[in-house]
Amino acid sequence: MGVLSTSATTMDNCIELCVKCARACEECATACLQEQDLQARVKCLQILNDCAQICLQATAYMARNSTFSKQHCQLCAEICEACAVECEKFKDTHCQECAKICRECAEACRNMAS
Repeated sequence: MGVLSTSATTMDNCIELCVKCARACEECATACLQEQDLQARVKCLQILNDCAQICLQATAYMARNSTFSKQHCQLCAEICEACAVECEKFKDTHCQECAKICRECAEACRNMAS
């Protein structure tokens, strides 16, 4: 399978989780905009945007079997972890669910990067 020594199953799982994570981040950001403590969520909103974007980029890198997929997935894992930490600061359901999905995605990305 091209330049990646990673199995197709590992890559398919990672792509699936990256798409799921990007969606969760977009949905969480939309929900956060409706919360009363919006000012407290500025950093969270910024990292949700970063996370959604890098997850979609990682999906594209993997789908085209890019030489840089592993490095991109490593960075994606780091951003997903940071997003999870930020979301966990807020106790509403959308933030807690997003944090959970971010952690799942980070793990899949680390598997791709290794």
